[in-house]
Amino acid sequence: MSQRVLVWDVPTRVFHWLLVLSFTGAYLTAESELDRDIHVVLGYTLLGLLAFRLLWGFFGTRYARFRSFLFKPGEIVAYSLSMLKGKPAHYLGHNPLGSVSVWLLLGLGILSAVSGVLTFQDIGGDMLEEMHELTSNAMLAVVLIHIAGVVVSSLLHRENLVRAMVTGFKYAEPEQGIRRSYLWLGVIMLIAVVAFWVIYPAIALATPSAETAQVKHHDDD
Repeated sequence: MSQRVLVWDVPTRVFHWLLVLSFTGAYLTAESELDRDIHVVLGYTLLGLLAFRLLWGFFGTRYARFRSFLFKPGEIVAYSLSMLKGKPAHYLGHNPLGSVSVWLLLGLGILSAVSGVLTFQDIGGDMLEEMHELTSNAMLAVVLIHIAGVVVSSLLHRENLVRAMVTGFKYAEPEQGIRRSYLWLGVIMLIAVVAFWVIYPAIALATPSAETAQVKHHDDD
């Protein structure tokens, strides 16, 4: 008998929604000089979240680990064909197509965040700046495809995948669920991110840039 079981632990869910918020905010503030500080803060947040996810992919709970959504090319093709026929196999964790989105988002997110940080530090010149823009746009495209996939999968399986990523629960056999939610770690993550959002801008305002310091030095002369 199927029953309500825990599938997504709290850190995975906190990571997911903070990543959504950080990427959306960073993308929307990318072109505005007035919002540059917000863009930088969210970019650093994105990088930190991805660093956590890489670790959690090895040490996290059952469905958060990378090995739970490592699929062979043949499995991905077979699942894609079954979706076209309207009869895809059901996966409690990430399905084969969903796993492709996850891998792409991790890879593109790291490239975008690292190139953005280096560009902010005036390293790499136009090449890294172009890479940052290209990978960010590619990441947006993958996000949109991922959202479409979530909607289609939810309809085909009659399962609200968005709600599952909020609550952590799905319906399955009792032994298929995870036992620990790691609530404490999710709370620490959330507090750390919010604290960073508050502290970093204050430090940035209190620390004069090299250009400002140079101007002040000339004024003193």
